[in-house]
Amino acid sequence: MNKLTKDRFPLRGRTMARERNERLQALLVEAGWSRAQAAAGYNRVAGETLTGERVENSKIGRTHVSAWVEGTEPSGVAPAMLCEALSRRLKRAITPQEAGFAVPTSPAQEALDWRVDPVIALSELGSGVDASRRRLLAGGVYSAAALALPDSTWWETMSEPPKGDAPASGKRVGSGDVGTVRELTVAFSSMDQRRGGGHGRRALDEYLEGEAAPFLKGRFPNDRVRRDMFGAVAELTYVSGWMAFDNSEHDVALRRFNAAVKLAAKAGDAPLSGHILRAMAHQALDLGFRGEALEIAQASVHGERYAAATPRERALLGVVHARALAANKQNKQAAHALLVAEDDLREAHDGIREPDRTFFFGEASLAHETACTLRDLGDPKRAITQFRRSVRTRGAAFRRTHAVTLGYMGATQIGQGRVEEACATWTRVLDAMEEGMYSGRARQAVEDMRTLLTPYHRRGIPAVGVLDARAAAYLSEVD
Repeated sequence: MNKLTKDRFPLRGRTMARERNERLQALLVEAGWSRAQAAAGYNRVAGETLTGERVENSKIGRTHVSAWVEGTEPSGVAPAMLCEALSRRLKRAITPQEAGFAVPTSPAQEALDWRVDPVIALSELGSGVDASRRRLLAGGVYSAAALALPDSTWWETMSEPPKGDAPASGKRVGSGDVGTVRELTVAFSSMDQRRGGGHGRRALDEYLEGEAAPFLKGRFPNDRVRRDMFGAVAELTYVSGWMAFDNSEHDVALRRFNAAVKLAAKAGDAPLSGHILRAMAHQALDLGFRGEALEIAQASVHGERYAAATPRERALLGVVHARALAANKQNKQAAHALLVAEDDLREAHDGIREPDRTFFFGEASLAHETACTLRDLGDPKRAITQFRRSVRTRGAAFRRTHAVTLGYMGATQIGQGRVEEACATWTRVLDAMEEGMYSGRARQAVEDMRTLLTPYHRRGIPAVGVLDARAAAYLSEVD
């Protein structure tokens, strides 16, 4: 075996003994896998990811998994490969940290350090690398540790104007360039709402890396244009992160959000920082990091991030904060936050210039988030009422969110034993998906649908069999 193989794979390379890995054992039990089955799942991932001789060299057997459970630390990309296999089996993201592995520092993890210059991070997007392989090799960056926010001193330092003169060799950047970045941000945001985050993000990243990021190194006529450009690129970076989040590429999304917050801080744009932190809290909630989500949501409504925001944006920040409070069983605070968010949205009117990034947030979105909050507060009946309100009031331009709302509503209905109603709701999800939607969140709704229908397969309900067969056919086509 050559040196490259020994360094890269866990077969006969370096190992580190430690205590028994109870976390990995618990995940294997949850997955219903023997150690041989876990090895088979690992080998499938390796076969899809690697090529040629490297596939053969990377194969493992039952004894490898046994050694990892007993405390031997695998090297190279082995933790990420096993976690990818477990993620597919369990239908949720499993990180190496959750599996009890010690993850070495990688470039992706280093980029999450709040001290790392966001311009450097943007120049290393790696848009030419296949997305699935990039996600695997990232080594499970998404973790609770990566969600810790910097202190107040960091924010103050980031917002200070740069010291010294701009580089004479940099390209001159004007307000027209800022406008172009903003126009493209709106275009990609609109496409995301219609088609989902899995459609077009590569094109966005290519523009972000090749055209927008270089603007940040240019020569600005004044500090106002500099801040505007940093804010514009921050929003574009945020949209890339949101699209990755929607497509279930969570580690990629976290890196984009991290970079976007840094850029917004450099722009001195507090409401934009709050907007991005709100997205980070939303993602953390979806992935089950409830405590971290609440801390981030509280940061999003802190100080000028909320006070300087427009009414529509305040409502958006506030309702996600309410969801985080509800997820953490702070019921009274969550109910109060919902009322404040409703009041904020009532204050929005045509005479107030709202930022383009809030174009999607209105009555339908508020109802969706309110429904999620009520669901988490243990009030499914009122949650269903709000889901219906969201579906009824949402425009055709927001098909992706519409599908997600329907998915959540169906899950809440079947939780109340309203099986036929849930089937009717989920049928509309498949209608939207089959028209051409590329959204990991909407696809997850279809997978959850099949899981929740399982107990009803033998009860003679015609709608259940028809819907499950249709969902299975859809998933087989998109896998």
